[in-house]
Amino acid sequence: MSDPIPLEDYYRYTTVSAVRLSPDGETLAFVTRESDGDEDEVRNSLFVVPTSGARAPHRLTRASDAGSPRFSPDGSKLGFVAAREEDVELAVAGEDSEPDDGDGSDDTNDNGDDGPEPQVWVFDLERGGDARQITTFEHGVGEFDWGPRGERLVVESRDPTEAQAAYLEQREEGGPIETERLQHKYDGTGWLDTVRTYLFVVDVDDRSSRRLDDAHDGGGIVAPAGGLSPRWSPDGETIAFRSNRAPRPDDEQMADLYTVSVDGEALTRHTDGTGMVGSLVWAPAGDRLAYTHRDADNWYLPTECHVTDLEDSWSVTAPLDRTIARAGVRWLDDDRLLAAIGDEGHTRLVTAECDGSGVSRTFEAQGRDRALEAFDVAGDTVAAVCSQPSEGVDCFAFEADSLETSTETAVELERLTALNDDLLESWPEQSCTRIHYESADGTEIEAIAYLPPDATPETAADHPLVVSIHGGPMAYDEPDFSFQAHLFTSRGYVVLQPNYRGSTSYGRDFCTALRGRWNSIEVEDILAGVDAVVDRGWVDPERLFCTGFSQGGVNTAFAITKTDRFAAAAAEHGIYDMYATFGTDDCHNWWESDYGLPWDHPESYREASSIDDVAAIETPLLVTAGEADWRCPPSQSEQLYVSLRKQDVPAKLVVYPDEHHNVGDPDRAVHRFEELLEWFERFDPAVENEDDEAETTGRHID
Repeated sequence: MSDPIPLEDYYRYTTVSAVRLSPDGETLAFVTRESDGDEDEVRNSLFVVPTSGARAPHRLTRASDAGSPRFSPDGSKLGFVAAREEDVELAVAGEDSEPDDGDGSDDTNDNGDDGPEPQVWVFDLERGGDARQITTFEHGVGEFDWGPRGERLVVESRDPTEAQAAYLEQREEGGPIETERLQHKYDGTGWLDTVRTYLFVVDVDDRSSRRLDDAHDGGGIVAPAGGLSPRWSPDGETIAFRSNRAPRPDDEQMADLYTVSVDGEALTRHTDGTGMVGSLVWAPAGDRLAYTHRDADNWYLPTECHVTDLEDSWSVTAPLDRTIARAGVRWLDDDRLLAAIGDEGHTRLVTAECDGSGVSRTFEAQGRDRALEAFDVAGDTVAAVCSQPSEGVDCFAFEADSLETSTETAVELERLTALNDDLLESWPEQSCTRIHYESADGTEIEAIAYLPPDATPETAADHPLVVSIHGGPMAYDEPDFSFQAHLFTSRGYVVLQPNYRGSTSYGRDFCTALRGRWNSIEVEDILAGVDAVVDRGWVDPERLFCTGFSQGGVNTAFAITKTDRFAAAAAEHGIYDMYATFGTDDCHNWWESDYGLPWDHPESYREASSIDDVAAIETPLLVTAGEADWRCPPSQSEQLYVSLRKQDVPAKLVVYPDEHHNVGDPDRAVHRFEELLEWFERFDPAVENEDDEAETTGRHID
C-alpha cells in the first residue's frame, strides 16, 4: 500500500469559502481558506481570476483576512469585509472614526479581543493599488451591498445607546454579565445583549453615513443567525433586509422580509412571520425579489425558493420536494432563477420559472461525483465551486446557455484554479462509491463509501471500517474532497457515511421522520449500514470503529449503548443528556419544537439521551469538546466521560480551549485528527500496542 498522507499536509490544504462574479461575468473573485502553520492561524485571502481561464488567479489581499466580496455595479471596484489595521489615509488625516448619526458608541470589541473590527474595504480595479477603507464603525460591520450607481453602500452595524455602551465598556473591563433576554447566548457570538443592529447608508467618497432608524434587527436572534442581509434594489429606491419583530423575538426562530426606502421613510413587511427568510436577491428589473424560506417551527421541512412582487409571494421549488442548499439562489434573467438543491445525497443546480410554472434539474455535466459548494451568475457566465473526492476543490466557469442542454458533452467547464494539485500529486488515490441497503424496517438508505488505494467495490476485503456520521441532523453527505476521508483511506480504512433518516436531500417525509425522535430510526439506519459493508466482505467485523461530530457525536454515543460491535468510538462535540442541556445551550426553540418543554415531556428528552443508558456502554470512547461551545456545551462531554470512567470503561476527554462548535485553529485541527487515529489504533485488534494497559485520562489542549 502507498504511504499514508502525513497529518502536516493539513497546513497545505486549501478550500474556497465564497465566490462572486463581476457584472459582465468576465472576472471571478473568490476567497480561499488557508492555514498559516507558523502563526497557527487560518487565513482567508481574496483572489481574482478571468473566467476565460486566460490567466492564473491573482491574490489581492496579502496583509490580513478578507471575506464577502462584491463588485460595484460597473465592475470597476471590488468591495470586501476585513478586520485590518486602520487605513493609513485615515490615520495621517486624523479623521473621526465614528459614524455620523448614531446613538453613541465606544471602542469595545464585541468579540472580547483587542484586534481591529471588520470594516468594508474597496479595491479600485482600474487604478490599482491597495484597498481603501470605506467604513469606520466602532463596532464593525456585517454584510453590505452596493447602491446601483456605485457611489453608496448599505451596511449593517451594531449601534448601542449610551446606557448600552456603558454596559459594554464594563463588560470589556471584566464586569458582570447582565441579561434579561431569553436567548441569552449564541454559539460563536457569545453572551447576547440588547444592542440593535441597524442599516446605514455610507457615501463611498467621503465615508459619511446615515442611519435608517426603522431598518434594524428587531431585537431577536437574526444577527447571530445570519445578519440583516441588506440588498439594494436596481432602481436605487429600496433596500430589502431581514428582521425578527415578533412579540417575543427570542422565542421564535424566524426572520421576515422587509423593505425600506433609501430615505428611511417607508418601511414595509412582506412575509407573515412563519419562516426564516434568507439569500435575498433582486430580479434584474427590480420588480421582484427572490429569497429562501425555511419553516420557522419545523426545521426538517425543505427550505424552498420563494419569489415576491412585493405584494404576493409564492414558492417556485415546492414541486421538487427538495431543500435549497447553502449555495442559495440567483437570477438567470428576469424570468428564471438558478438554485442549488440537495437532491438524493447530491448538491446540484435547477432552473425555475419565477412565476412558479416549472422547475427542472440541469447542469448534467456536473455528474453525481462532483459536489457543488457555491455558485454565482452574471452576464452569460455561471461560476461554480466544485468538489470531487480525488480531484480536489476548484473554481470553474461555463456559459449560462449550456444549462439548457441535457448531454454531458455539451457543457465545457473552464477550470480556473488548481488549489490542491501539488498536494494531490503526493497523495495515494482513493475511490468513492454510493451504496444502498435496507434498514431494520425495510427503508432504503443511501451511504457514501470511500475506499482505500487499490480497492474497488469488487476487490475491497477485510479492511478496518470507520463509520463517519454527519451532523445536523438536517444535512447530508455526498462525494467530495475531504481531508478526513483521505486521512483514513490512506491508512487502509473504509470510510462509510450513511445518509440516515433525518438527512435532507431525500424529501420531506424522509427528513421529518426524525423530528422529535433522535437516537431511534437514524441509529438503526447507521448500524444497518455497518451490516451492509460487513456482508459485502469489504471490512473485518472485528475492526469496526465509529465517530461523528455534533449530531454525529450524539448518535455515536447512543449507538454504543445498543451494541458492543465497535472496537472503539469517538463522540465529538455532542449532546448526551437532552434534559440537562435545555437552557445551557442556544437551542431551546429547537428542543421545544421537537419535544415540547422538558418539564411537560420529560420522557421524550430521556428517551433521546444516551446518558440514561450509559451503564450499557463497554466500548472504549474518545470524547471531545470545545470549551466555548454553546451549541453542545462541554459539560455534556464531561458528564459522559466521568460516567464511563466511573465504570472503568476506557475513555479519554479532550477539551479545546476557546473553540466553539468546531475546531478551527489549525494546530488543534491537526491534533484532533491525531487523537482519532491514535485512539482507533490503540484498540484495533490487528495492531500491537505497547501501551494497551496505560492509564487513560482527560486532556486539556492549549
